[in-house]
Amino acid sequence: MIHNDTFLRALRREPTPYTPIWLMRQAGRYLPEYNATRTQAGSFMALAGNPALATEVTLQPLARFPLDAAILFSDILTIPDAMGLGLSFAENEGPRFAKTTRDEAAINAIAVPDMAKLRYVFDAVAQIKRALKGSVPLIGFAGSPFTLACYMIEGGASPGFANVRRMAHARPDLLHRLVATNALAVTAYLNEQIAAGADAVMIFDTWGGLLNHDAFQRMSLATMRDVVAGLATASDGSTIPSIVFVKGGGAWLTQIAGIGASAVGLDWTVDMAAARRGVGSRVALQGNLDPEVLMTDRDTVVREASKVLHAAGPAPGHIFNLGHGIVPGTPPENVAALVEAVHRISRETRAPP
Repeated sequence: MIHNDTFLRALRREPTPYTPIWLMRQAGRYLPEYNATRTQAGSFMALAGNPALATEVTLQPLARFPLDAAILFSDILTIPDAMGLGLSFAENEGPRFAKTTRDEAAINAIAVPDMAKLRYVFDAVAQIKRALKGSVPLIGFAGSPFTLACYMIEGGASPGFANVRRMAHARPDLLHRLVATNALAVTAYLNEQIAAGADAVMIFDTWGGLLNHDAFQRMSLATMRDVVAGLATASDGSTIPSIVFVKGGGAWLTQIAGIGASAVGLDWTVDMAAARRGVGSRVALQGNLDPEVLMTDRDTVVREASKVLHAAGPAPGHIFNLGHGIVPGTPPENVAALVEAVHRISRETRAPP
């Protein structure tokens, strides 16, 4: 039993006494306790690969703020690492792969990894679930098949992922082969997280917005639809709620809302009120405060949070979040102000006259 299931009820578009809130990258470098734990671990990979330490940092923001959900501390690139591409994180440089999938031979060699190679992730899910003691739900997650392909082809982060976009035009068959394999891997990966105790799962399509319309349909949207369709049910037969987030995907909002996920995450460029009008009550909406607002001051945070809440309207089915992850230098006191404001303002709007 989950004591605070407001987040899950909002995903099901059921009435809630207030708008639930959690934040992308809510466990991370803006928290001094996280930095201390990362220093103790020695590296990001050592931290993410240690279930006890991953549990510790997952719980750190919940100890500070009355958030309505926890999210597994891990990385979206664990799957390609398990495929043998050799993931590493250089200080201040982001993720790098020792091998890439930039040609036909490399893509043909890629296969769905043995999930045993990712046991440390599933062990972390189970440990976090036990440590939460039913206080709030736990969110599992994965990168989308296309976003994983972006890093696998480029070998790391890239300003425009030019090699990926060229492949989408010149050899769409190769790119489709890679994302199809990734879709099978992501489905298996999320199902293992569900089996370990995740109460909901989220698919991060960070780079889908780089594609043109046709390529997005085939390489991103269709593969995410396949993942959602393949998600396991809970032990009681109920559907595990799912969230799909496409950064830069506002132009395809109604199509994203139709792939079968419980909720659609919105980045900060999307008009929340227009999004609600566009999708009606078909799905819940998550978002969508600009993360840079948290780099300002308390009054600005409260004012901008209120705008998002009012744009979302009183109908059920809104989860407050940022339009992307927390900026590393964010003052924790601004996060505290945001959580307090979202809970307070949304309660006031639901209060009987």
